[in-house]
Amino acid sequence: MSALAMIHVLKKNAGLDDETYRDLMDRETGKRSAKDLTASEKRSFIVVLNGLSGEKKPAAKSGSKYEAKLQALWIAAYNLGVVGQRSNDAMLTFLRRQTGLDHSRFLLIETDALKAIEGLKIWIRRATGNDELFRTDATLPRLYNDPRFQVCIHIWSELVKLDRLPASASTLTVYLHLETGQEWPEHIEPAQWIEVQNKLGQLLRKAKK
Repeated sequence: MSALAMIHVLKKNAGLDDETYRDLMDRETGKRSAKDLTASEKRSFIVVLNGLSGEKKPAAKSGSKYEAKLQALWIAAYNLGVVGQRSNDAMLTFLRRQTGLDHSRFLLIETDALKAIEGLKIWIRRATGNDELFRTDATLPRLYNDPRFQVCIHIWSELVKLDRLPASASTLTVYLHLETGQEWPEHIEPAQWIEVQNKLGQLLRKAKK
């Protein structure tokens, strides 16, 4: 959803008539038409409307979606050894540098989200030397296009290089089965993927100390 469309949806959610809506915009931005707002002014006005909309605001869902994606990617970067801190504060420092936004809850516009999310992906690929991470290839099986599996493969390959594989398993497939109880990686549940990535990340950090 574009920023302009989001503004109009939030206006309706807040129950504002045209005159009240334009007066509010004038007070907040000095302008009376959303079409005249700059990208920064649109973001600021969305935050204002978002607050007026109460609990019934589709923008909150959009923001949560982007926020969740960024947080998941940041944790992946930590497990891959790209960032040194897993904390939310460290992630927000990166977000401010990429977008100028003070918090991930303000990721309401797709262009802002892409600056942060795609920027982090680029950083991860550059730092790991693995240009295939977080990409899709139609010629490959679906599992190999799953970013969670891609992360696990990369960490496993690093453990192989360091000769620090866990004693319990000689292959990633065996390790995944032992950790999740699932016979096939395709059947691994989302929560199980998180646990596996975190455990592999711990092994990699320990191996690199």
